[in-house]
Amino acid sequence: MKIFLDTNILVDFLTDRGAFTKHATEIFLLGTDKILLYSSTHAFATTYYILKKYSEEKELRAKLLELTELVEVIDVTKAQLKKALLSDFSDFEDALQIFNAESTGGLDYIVTRNLRDFKKSPIPAIAPDEMVEMIKRLKK
Repeated sequence: MKIFLDTNILVDFLTDRGAFTKHATEIFLLGTDKILLYSSTHAFATTYYILKKYSEEKELRAKLLELTELVEVIDVTKAQLKKALLSDFSDFEDALQIFNAESTGGLDYIVTRNLRDFKKSPIPAIAPDEMVEMIKRLKK
């Protein structure tokens, strides 16, 4: 299974946000050669931007660098950027994530806590807790 992680999942994984962190961490711990994790360069940049207010620069960069070992990072292209800008998605950032994920091909789900903005996504969006349960069922 191939899953794309939205920005909020990366932020949750790298911070202490209670149940949000628990589910994000479980996704990373359950990821194996059968469950491949993807995200975008944009998600990494946005995660950095959000967390730099609360983290020491060197430590944050080190965490993000370590995260690149757990996630296949997909570059955002000019074509994806244009597609997102021209789309009718109400949230530009989410549109960029959707078109970036779509360009990879073969992704099964986008994992996000923001399901509302991903309703029209060609790749089904799923909440982190649901993804954890799905992965656990697959591993049985």
